[in-house]
Amino acid sequence: MSTPLHDTPQPETAAPQEPKPSRRGLLIGTAAALVLGGGALAAYELLGSSDDGDSDDGTTEFKAKFAGTGLVTNEYAFRSPNAKDAHDSPDWVVTSGSLFTRNGDGWTGVPDGQSPGASSSQHNGSAVFRLVTKRRDFGDCTVQTQVRLQPPTTTSRTPKQDWDGAHIWLRYHSPDQLYALSFRRRDGVVVIKRKTPDPQGIGAAGEQGDYVTVAEGKAAFPYNEWHTVSASAVNHKEGVRLILSIDGHTVLDTIDKDPLRITGAGGVGLRVDNTDLDFRGFTAVPAAAAL
Repeated sequence: MSTPLHDTPQPETAAPQEPKPSRRGLLIGTAAALVLGGGALAAYELLGSSDDGDSDDGTTEFKAKFAGTGLVTNEYAFRSPNAKDAHDSPDWVVTSGSLFTRNGDGWTGVPDGQSPGASSSQHNGSAVFRLVTKRRDFGDCTVQTQVRLQPPTTTSRTPKQDWDGAHIWLRYHSPDQLYALSFRRRDGVVVIKRKTPDPQGIGAAGEQGDYVTVAEGKAAFPYNEWHTVSASAVNHKEGVRLILSIDGHTVLDTIDKDPLRITGAGGVGLRVDNTDLDFRGFTAVPAAAAL
């Protein structure tokens, strides 16, 4: 069974149009799993950048860097990439919402439900926040970041949902093909989900892909505190091993054996729903060979 999601951004290869007020929640399906454990901001352009370096195995690491306070990029830049007033980032694409930096950290802003303009000074749209790297060469890798979440809110566009919170994206090929590892949801559930295009060309609620649960459990850390989260994806002969850890403790560890498992490299990023999120120290590095 599947439930609709409402976060569909415009395709990156098509001429984007103004997004309709919509959002998607994470779909619950079934799969074999092993569980171990609105405010406005007067923004100015300030790009978040990265430090990239080659690892011993030749894989390029990614280390996000933010400086000062201001707008990094937003969905306006995604929809209007040729606009002179668009705030582009060399590292990030925001397909929904706005990415700010404050005091050297990444930030969603206090989320609201209205689409932002070029500067995100009146509205930020971050009640539906979708952030992914421009790089799409992350294969066997571990993403780690420190996060601080405020309690979830609602807007007229985005009513209360169990999945409100924050999620790490791995192997992002498109808005309809990715892994989502939910590390703090309103309902306290941690989940690993796979999203793949529907073979019939249309998914739940008329969308182009469906989420299916690969693993889930319970783990809820306090709000308004800094916590460290990490997510890994590693190809094995039997499938894709996916691991979610919070503050150094593994909370989910599973192997996705489904024929639709995602084995190819892709982007990494964050999805945030109805939540004010700060993050720092975002890195993507080659996964340990022992995983």
